[in-house]
Amino acid sequence: MAAVATVLLPSAMHRVSPSSLTRSLAFSIGDDGFRLRSPFNSRRVRDSSSGNSRIAVHCVSNTGTSRDKLFPLASTSTPCRTIHSGFKQSFPWRELSARFVATEAVANDAVGVPSLPQEEMPPRVYTWPYKKNPRVCILGGGFGGLYTALRLESLAWPDDKKPQVLLVDQAERFVFKPMLYEILSGGTYMPKPIECIIDMGNIYSKRWIQTISAEVDSWEIAPRFADLLSNTAVQFVQDRVKVLQPCDHLGINGSAKSDSAGTVLLQSGLLIEYDWLVLALGSETKLDVVPGSAEYALPFSTLEDALKLDSKLRQLERRNFSKGSPISVCIVGCGYAGVELAATVAERLQDRGVVRAINVESMICPTAPPGNREAALKVLTSRKVELLLGYFVRSIQKTSDSDSEKYILELQPAERGMQSQILETDLVLWTVGSKPLLSELEPREQPLELPLNARGQAETDETLRVKGHPRIFALGDSSSLRDLKGKILPPTAQVAFQQADFTGWNLWAAINDRPLLPFRFQNLGEMMTLGQSDAAVSPSFIDGLTLEGPIGHTARKIAYLIRLPTDEHRVKVGLSWLTKSAIQSIASVQDTLTKIVSGS
Repeated sequence: MAAVATVLLPSAMHRVSPSSLTRSLAFSIGDDGFRLRSPFNSRRVRDSSSGNSRIAVHCVSNTGTSRDKLFPLASTSTPCRTIHSGFKQSFPWRELSARFVATEAVANDAVGVPSLPQEEMPPRVYTWPYKKNPRVCILGGGFGGLYTALRLESLAWPDDKKPQVLLVDQAERFVFKPMLYEILSGGTYMPKPIECIIDMGNIYSKRWIQTISAEVDSWEIAPRFADLLSNTAVQFVQDRVKVLQPCDHLGINGSAKSDSAGTVLLQSGLLIEYDWLVLALGSETKLDVVPGSAEYALPFSTLEDALKLDSKLRQLERRNFSKGSPISVCIVGCGYAGVELAATVAERLQDRGVVRAINVESMICPTAPPGNREAALKVLTSRKVELLLGYFVRSIQKTSDSDSEKYILELQPAERGMQSQILETDLVLWTVGSKPLLSELEPREQPLELPLNARGQAETDETLRVKGHPRIFALGDSSSLRDLKGKILPPTAQVAFQQADFTGWNLWAAINDRPLLPFRFQNLGEMMTLGQSDAAVSPSFIDGLTLEGPIGHTARKIAYLIRLPTDEHRVKVGLSWLTKSAIQSIASVQDTLTKIVSGS
């Protein structure tokens, strides 16, 4: 009996009856499986061996993984509306909605089809809701991009000049990166009603079991864009930017009543025409630095990175319980990210592991205020973190034995008089080096017409407009704006926060023919986490003051709570944190009473 693959649409039902199927997978909007990109992309592919045509629908999983779903074409003799060779005209692609449900149908001879020759479809043009209002496209949903969109939404506009705002990001969620470390921190002891735990055939005493409870939940620091923008007019498209083709430098004014100021082509084939463009693509960790770093080192920049590291640490912790072997972690880089990561991981592992931090410079956090550096050094020392200063990693190799995988790091001294070292470790974390994603874009017909510096950042004037492009603004890691001392502003969240405020205002001013404001960075101080109840905060308004320990930790969390994107999200997160704090307090009291009763 032939299997039937059904595609349900708001207006019609279509059936495909392939002769034989090897697997089927249901997917829909909001599931953990694959879902359609919106607007979605499709194309025909042809099996070079059999000559059969198929329809490939581009889908993406909730984790950001992209792939093509292949649908065999039905025979024209099928007694219903069919998907046939003229599907571009007959199949109502644009009627798909969030209620789309489909079943993937892959025939026996379809295995390996994604590598078959494909017939490229022409780009699909994004349809803006209104014809006359200015079209603002924001590339990147980090601090710079999302907060610019929210700033535009908060301003007062004349009805005929209120912009249509489209936010594009390759991820489904906004990530509050300064709090990624809290995904790893936790380790609250939770008493269990049993005296032992059986794991992998072994029995362990309850006193050795420690439940790792993250200090924050993923939704708190990584809310979905759809949720954040639900009460706004900002539209969101999850896709990767592929090609940027500005034309405002050619004299086209870009107003809504004339030609566009340029186009953006997305990976799915969607083409966006814009009047105003904001470049806020951010950056990613540069891993391909030394032999083996790209293959064996883990970055720590995205939510996926944090969850992957947490999962890896859990595996190592289970191994430690079963075999008693200590966990070894090497962290490359002792800037803010490396030091915060070292303090957090060392606190989590405690006496079950050894954390080593490697830095080419002779000190940790060389750009940090002295108070923050001293507080961090004190915490690292108390947690027995080994600092290998004045060394750089020459190579990373993988080795394995019968028990587990290990990695070998070859260290070379940065100065004379020091000996090279060889380290064996279970885990390598890489926190040095980054590359702006703006430099990864492709020119469509000619070289990218943007002035970029050596790092691939757009050169801007003091109003954050890209030089030579009156319709393009750049901020955050995509911008190379210099401060009053001539130094390029650091790629920090604080800089992006402030630039987003100015970018939103200057877009309002440009659209309304008002003077633009020059951006001036105001350093409000620096903060760093040093564990679940430890942090260092150096506010700029009081010279020499550094808040450490629980006070610094509380001040840091309050500051970041205030900086969360929307009022609704701030309220939900604040209530969640209060609830967790109460539960932890009760658990702590219960643990203390248990020890008193047991006489320990």
